[in-house]
Amino acid sequence: MAAFETIDRVQETLAEQGYVCGRALATVVFLSLKLGRPLFLEGEAGTGKTEIAKAIAASLGRRLIRLQCYEGLDASSAVYEWNFAAQMVAIRTAEAAGGAERGALQGELFSEDYLIERPLLEAMRPDPAGAPVLLIDEIDRTDEPFEAFLLEALSDFQVTIPELGTVKAPEPPIVILTSNRTREVHDALKRRCLYHWVDYPDLERELAILAARVPEAAGELSREVVAFVQRLRTEDLFKRPGVAETLDWAKCLLALDVIELSPEVIADTLGAILKYQDDIQKLQGSEAKRILDDLRADALS
Repeated sequence: MAAFETIDRVQETLAEQGYVCGRALATVVFLSLKLGRPLFLEGEAGTGKTEIAKAIAASLGRRLIRLQCYEGLDASSAVYEWNFAAQMVAIRTAEAAGGAERGALQGELFSEDYLIERPLLEAMRPDPAGAPVLLIDEIDRTDEPFEAFLLEALSDFQVTIPELGTVKAPEPPIVILTSNRTREVHDALKRRCLYHWVDYPDLERELAILAARVPEAAGELSREVVAFVQRLRTEDLFKRPGVAETLDWAKCLLALDVIELSPEVIADTLGAILKYQDDIQKLQGSEAKRILDDLRADALS
């Protein structure tokens, strides 16, 4: 963990991976790694919660294991399942060969050879490179029973497979949970973690992020793009654009060989930054021109 031995080194190391963060976020990452506590990141979609897990894994040279949450996710889907198709083939093969002793066959069918490991079980396995980074992404999409299961898994860092027994991590994984706050996550789960709200960056930090992730973008165009997106976040929109949308828009503009923003270019590329038709309609025509004119007037004043 030498790359994360101080808060300043956390910022520097993440920046080397193209992830620009403030001191508050760097501090909670430092403490999470130092104390071995899960890190719970909450905030609007597109603010970089998932990307920090990727940056930490890359910095440490660890494997990133991602559990993408969804409604109806249960413990068996997150931990393991048996390869039913392969088990049926083995049964048919044994029958064709004249049968096998039932107990021996059952023991063979429910062995490691037929086990399909899902993210939580994968994260408990030993790894020569060190404990992996386990990203439990968008935990707010699951329901309370799965949260209750995670409480035990994250407390003891072990899972139980009835047919094989308990699997305990020799070294606890680095756990990062994210939430877009579509619903409140239970306090009991949050108490197991260190918490940080990941907000939209200010203009200067977003410029630094854009420079790190899209270095080929010219300085003047980058400033216009970031300023425009920052102003959009103050508008009455159904879904405000995140940093991910800023990066996507800059890449689209580069692909079109755009040198500077214009109302026509903005109208043609709004789909890169706004994802709802109602929001796009609000920015069509004179509204986009008004925002652009205001930004340029502010820059001259």
